Parts: sequence; structure tokens; C-alpha cells
Amino acid sequence: MTKNIDWSNLGFGYVKTEYRYVSYYKDGAWDEGQIITDDTVTMSECACVLQYAQTCFEGMKAYRTVDGKIVVFRPDMNAKRMITSCEGLEMPVIPEEKFLDAIYQVVKANADMVPPYGSGASLYIRPYMYGKNAVIGVKPADEYEFRVFTTPVGPYFKGGAKPITIRVSDSDRAAPRGTGHIKAGLNYAMSLRNIVDAHKKGFDENMYLDPATRSKVEETGGANFLFVTKDGKVVTPKSDSILPSITRRSLVYVAKEYCGLEVEEREVFLDEVKDFAEAGLCGTAAVISPVGKIVDHGEEICLPSGMDEMGPVIKKLYETLTGIQMGRIPAPEGWIQVIE
Repeated sequence: MTKNIDWSNLGFGYVKTEYRYVSYYKDGAWDEGQIITDDTVTMSECACVLQYAQTCFEGMKAYRTVDGKIVVFRPDMNAKRMITSCEGLEMPVIPEEKFLDAIYQVVKANADMVPPYGSGASLYIRPYMYGKNAVIGVKPADEYEFRVFTTPVGPYFKGGAKPITIRVSDSDRAAPRGTGHIKAGLNYAMSLRNIVDAHKKGFDENMYLDPATRSKVEETGGANFLFVTKDGKVVTPKSDSILPSITRRSLVYVAKEYCGLEVEEREVFLDEVKDFAEAGLCGTAAVISPVGKIVDHGEEICLPSGMDEMGPVIKKLYETLTGIQMGRIPAPEGWIQVIE
């Protein structure tokens, strides 16, 4: 049964659910893990995560499909990405099978908080890990906690996906050969001041350039870019310092295999953005947010798709991927994990 909530008026924020998963790492091994009801975390004031930001996370969603099943979209990809993040932060790896079991358990326990099909809402899932024991010298922790909580979130776009305006950022999101390719909490802390400043100045997001030459498009604070050329080719930036978005990789597959489009994953230079027909930001929350205007230090780059609605290619990609997620379109093998 689904709880009686006004799903259509739910925002994109935290709503406490009844159950969460927790597992502890101590003396070189993970414990079995369990579902608990306590949503509070207790740790030393000198915990490594509080002193040196040793933490990483993932984000995904559970949905109800057109036939009423509860599903999670490509959780194995999140498990693999979290392994990369753990390795990059010198944290113990959470094995893929343990990660997937945790997701399964916590979604099943909170099944009554998975919104009904057609509401536009979903159950957001947040797995995360952090160094827990006291560390005052700069070194990795010895003890860790892996947790997964869920929160119902409303539709990202209320009243349709209106194109957004972004600016070219003066600051860098990540360092060359740094942590830009992993989902570390510290990467997001780096972007907070800049996103607040962007909002104050009337922009929805920041476009970060490559930190070495500042001539190539990388990503925003929390999403990958996707561009469409005037002849209908899909182009995504390629870089070692951007987060490999699962949504972006899924859209690339959908563009090729479902929509028959040509796709290029390559370096994208800022000075060629003015020649694209469409642009979008892709990520878990919105799937694709259309971009209507990019402002480069006063110079406006207005995409031909305009500021009123998604461009035709991005709209087709959005509708196809969401159709796959919601069970309206047959999914590639292994993409949809059903929670029994």
C-alpha cells in the first residue's frame, strides 16, 4: 500500500521515512548490516569525516511502474561508482553485492513511501559512507559507517521543464588529476559558494570549464552536459575530471540504440557552444534539465531551442528514458531491478 500523501505537491527535499540501513566497518571487515528505525548518527567530535571530509555518496530513485511494480534504475552502476569513490578516498570498498542488498532491503522496508505511478514523484535513495573514528593526524579512518536512507521527492519539474539560464564560472570545480571523477562530499562543498552566488545574480547553474586550460566544457556542480548539433548529433563532453553520470551514460545508449542518433563523446570547447542547437544538464533528479541560455561574462549564447520548452531531440531522449524507467518502454537487459 502507498501512504496517503499529496504526492503532486511534494517538493525536492528531505522527508524522514521509517527505515534505513546501516553497516559498520571495524577491524578490517564489514558487519552483516541491518535495517533500523533510528535516523540519528552519533560519533566522536574528532571523527575523520568531521575533520577531513572523508565521505562519499550516491543517489538514485525507486519508482512505481505502469504495471504497479516497484523498481530501481541501474543500481549496479551506482555500486560500481561508489567503489571508485571509496578507492579514491582510501576508504574500504563496499562490495557490489552488499550495496545492492542494502538498496533492496531499504526500498522494500519503505515500500509504502514509493509514490504511485503517474504522480511524477519518486523515492530518492541516498547511500553514503564516512570515516567514523577519531582522527587528529591527517590519515584515513580505521572505522567506517555505510548507511542508506530514503526520502520521497516530488516531481522535479512542476508545470513542465522550462529551459534554464546558466553562466560560465570563474572558479574551478575540480583540480586536474584530482577528485572530480568521484562522488566525494568535498567536491560539492567546493561548489556551494559559487551556486549561491549564481542564484543571487539570476542564474540557475554554473558551467565549469576544464581547470587546466579553461577552454573546454566540463560539467555543472551536480550534472553532466549534453549538447545537440544543428544536424541532430548528440555530443557529450569527455574529461577525466568530471563525474561519470549514470543518467548521461544511459541517455547516450538511448540516443544510439532507441533513437538512432549519432553520438560523440569528446572534448567540447567553449567557443563551439554557440553553434549547438540544444543543450541540457543530465542527472538523477531531473533526468534532463533543458538549457536555453548560457552567459559568458556578459556575452549571451542563446540556444535556438529557446527559453519556452525542451528542444525536440532532448525532449525525445527525456521521454524515451523516462518511459524505460516507468515501464512504458521495454528496458535494456539489467537496467531495471524489481523490488519484490
